[in-house]
Amino acid sequence: MSIIEVTNLSKRFGDLEAVKGISFSVAEGEIFGFLGPNGAGKTTTINMLTGLARPTAGRITISGQDGIKNIKKVQRFIGIVPDESNLYNELSGFENLVFCASLYEMGKREREARARELLARFGLAGTGKRPFKAYSKGMKRKLTIAAGIIHDPKILFLDEPTTGIDVESAGQIRELIKDLNRKGTTVFLTTHYIEEAERLCHRIGFIVDGKVVAVDSVNRLLRETQQENTVEFTMDKRKAGLESLLQKSFPGITVKEISAHKVRIASPEEIELMPFMQFFSANNIKIKEAKIVRPTLEEVFLKITGIKIHKLNKEKEGGAK
Repeated sequence: MSIIEVTNLSKRFGDLEAVKGISFSVAEGEIFGFLGPNGAGKTTTINMLTGLARPTAGRITISGQDGIKNIKKVQRFIGIVPDESNLYNELSGFENLVFCASLYEMGKREREARARELLARFGLAGTGKRPFKAYSKGMKRKLTIAAGIIHDPKILFLDEPTTGIDVESAGQIRELIKDLNRKGTTVFLTTHYIEEAERLCHRIGFIVDGKVVAVDSVNRLLRETQQENTVEFTMDKRKAGLESLLQKSFPGITVKEISAHKVRIASPEEIELMPFMQFFSANNIKIKEAKIVRPTLEEVFLKITGIKIHKLNKEKEGGAK
């Protein structure tokens, strides 16, 4: 069942159309990734979904509510984690969480208990009295996520959750997102990171130049990109003329040498391993490993959008959104 429905959504800033009539849905209980380069319209879309920007045209339905006309009601059951922290530098971690809880009219005892619970859950209990400005980037990000779920929202919107933080903190935040999702929270996240989307998301939407160009599950996107079946064999030794022997024994395949001890075989037809294992045995070649090679999400993104991953990498290191 869809918990978010977006239909023909557009946003103009003067003569610039930042989002161009996009449509997609998000299922209840899934992690949905919105992936694209800088300037593609990711942040503008998330701002419209959370009421921070008003659409020029189109419809938004969130958990059965009109996400434009009834945005105040919608904001009661969504959590928002912007790409840059919106917490107060002079307040402690605990004070920031208590203040955020008060915005949802939680009683004093309830909000203080919830703040302590989240500080412990996010590994920040020992720093709860420290001013927010003294936190590391990773700690700031975790506290900002904690503030976004202080009221236990049904849906959590995360804009670039791990950009600009160290590898260890990024890994911890990904685990926190998975844990929230396991407990029933629907997660909508924007990201530059191909590997992050592949690790976290059940489905992915690709947005380029304000247009959604593909929406599907990770597995289906990978399958549709794979135009041939590929198996990689790791051998104990190299045999002279192996490629030509393989081609002669198995017409219709292509053979590629990956290294001195690795060869990759591709075919438009399904590859059965047993005939190849028998071939290697007959030629006195011991196979240490045989594995199916699948396309990466990076290859899917390149095929669909024409944008190479190194471009996203450069942008995420320090471009304006």
